[in-house]
Amino acid sequence: MKRSKLILYHAIAWLLFYAYNIIGIYLEEIPNKGVMMLIQVAFVTSMMVTFYYCFILAYTPFFKETRWPQLSRIIQIVIVLAIAPFVFTTSRYMIEEVLYPLLFGFRNYTEGTTFFYYIGDNWFRATPMMVFSAAVWGIQESFEKEKENKMLREEKIQAELAFLKTQINPHFLYNTLNYIYSLAYPVSDKLGNAVIKLSELMRYMLYESKDGKVELQKEVDYLHNYLDIYRLRFEDKFFVNFDIHGHLNGQRVATLVLIPFVENALKHGVADDPEAPIQINLQLQNQDLHFEVSNLINQHQKDQTTGIGLANIRRRLELIYPGKYNLDIQDNGQQFKTVLKLKGI
Repeated sequence: MKRSKLILYHAIAWLLFYAYNIIGIYLEEIPNKGVMMLIQVAFVTSMMVTFYYCFILAYTPFFKETRWPQLSRIIQIVIVLAIAPFVFTTSRYMIEEVLYPLLFGFRNYTEGTTFFYYIGDNWFRATPMMVFSAAVWGIQESFEKEKENKMLREEKIQAELAFLKTQINPHFLYNTLNYIYSLAYPVSDKLGNAVIKLSELMRYMLYESKDGKVELQKEVDYLHNYLDIYRLRFEDKFFVNFDIHGHLNGQRVATLVLIPFVENALKHGVADDPEAPIQINLQLQNQDLHFEVSNLINQHQKDQTTGIGLANIRRRLELIYPGKYNLDIQDNGQQFKTVLKLKGI
């Protein structure tokens, strides 16, 4: 929900609440209606102050700020809620016993009433608004979550439709590449190997990602095939270092989660400089993955776009690895570096 619309709904709700309390007094047959209505205004205003005090300082950090340690959030909400009755009492006291005597010459309590007596007589009145604030926050969050879930469901449907639409042509291309390989291999081993590697890339994209994840070894094999095909363009002037540290023993990752970083480095980097090769580093420690790609930026590159790779990788990571990834992208104008960390793969 847009913030402006949310503010409007809150404003309308409080205006109706003010009107309900004031009109109710106006319709009663009681003396000093004006004074009673002003006292009711002070009471509702104090309730509103307490409502947003709890809403902003207690419930939002406790339920939504997941980066805070759980114990810290518990301590904070206990302290904030313990102070809430004093917030209500103080705000009402300042209006009724300080502001009103200055503006209108009357007060709610008799003159000489101490502030401590005022606290004792009012602290429990904050409890309903503390509970109401929590209820409103919960309802508001449930609507937001439902909206997000609806968007995710729609995105999933659109992705499935797009995937189905693309199946015919890739299958046709894969089968055609196998046929071209049978024709090319007798003529040139190099050409035949290039075609079969391209066929392997296509097969991986079509058949190895039915559940959205594959073994890390297959993802690494895909990167090797991709680099081998790209190497044909540069022949012996292709300088890319691909280092792997750790053991590939069945870890699973999202399909094609690593290739956008390599693709971006080859597209916008310098791959023919032996003094500054493209560096690809894959490290595995327990169940954590560290993938780093760095390259010099090709200053003569006319195409400054990064394609859909880096544009949508954050979105994919957020959907597949919520709270379990860290992506750092560094660009100083001379060198480009990406560092991806996945936890618990």
